[in-house]
Amino acid sequence: MKFLLSTLVLAAIFIVVRFMDFPRDSRDAFLSSSLIPITLSISGYSTTLRIVPGLTVGEGLRQAQFAVKENDLLYPPIDAPLLVGTLVTWQPARSVRILADKETRALETTAVTAEDIIRDAGLTLDEDDLVTPSLETTLPNGSEIVITRVEIREEVKEKKLPYVTKAEDDDELSWRKKIVTQKGENGIEQTVYKVSYHNGKEVNRKRLSTKITKEPVTEVVTQGTHVKTGKAHRGGASWYAWTGTMAAANPWLPKGSYVKVTNTENGKSVIVIINDRGPFVPGRIIDLDKVAFEKIASVGAGVINVKMEEITN
Repeated sequence: MKFLLSTLVLAAIFIVVRFMDFPRDSRDAFLSSSLIPITLSISGYSTTLRIVPGLTVGEGLRQAQFAVKENDLLYPPIDAPLLVGTLVTWQPARSVRILADKETRALETTAVTAEDIIRDAGLTLDEDDLVTPSLETTLPNGSEIVITRVEIREEVKEKKLPYVTKAEDDDELSWRKKIVTQKGENGIEQTVYKVSYHNGKEVNRKRLSTKITKEPVTEVVTQGTHVKTGKAHRGGASWYAWTGTMAAANPWLPKGSYVKVTNTENGKSVIVIINDRGPFVPGRIIDLDKVAFEKIASVGAGVINVKMEEITN
């Protein structure tokens, strides 16, 4: 038995030595004839490999120095046997980032186009959303997809139209009375806009229409002009700067009483309240505040002749 084993070993050594003595081309041809051909399709591109027989798909790809990752798409399965003429379809997974909805998603996917990758990530798109690169683009490993959420809506803005005030005189109403005979109301101007938002931020605003939905209502204020006068006095009127109001000083009339003062040269009149004493100058009966004096004469006149009538209503 020992003799038989020794003989076999010596024979094997002899065969190897003799094989090594063959020319290199002959040795390569012998080895090539012992390999089996398979077709490998990677992402749609095909190539022919010659693999040692008896290997599985995974072992054969490793022998050919291809690294298959967990998320890769492989058919036949990684543990299936490799036979002569086997077609191995391999779709390597891509590492892709998707920027959408204020966050970044990283995923490994065998999807090829941007549209398929977005769908693989479980994201949905509205018809107005923007995608960069475009949906039909085939993306390489390490790509980035940016989804811009687009919202387009109509917005209505209302602007107040202020009412105007109209004054009317009533000679039957006491001069001290002022009443609102028609209450004013603001109007409304309505403008419709088409507004575009990108990721919640306004990027464009277009005016579609403007119309007045409510006309303003004019406020009517009625001022009484009926003045009932009593005792009249004539004399000189001067002016002084005091309160800056329709007021005057008189030597004897009660403070708080009203008088109508008429410039006898031009007929202009003004009503003032007595709130001070003076003037204490012979011939002068009233000292008008500057703003009151200016309504019936030029301040440059200094002193004018007036008729002062006490008002009783």
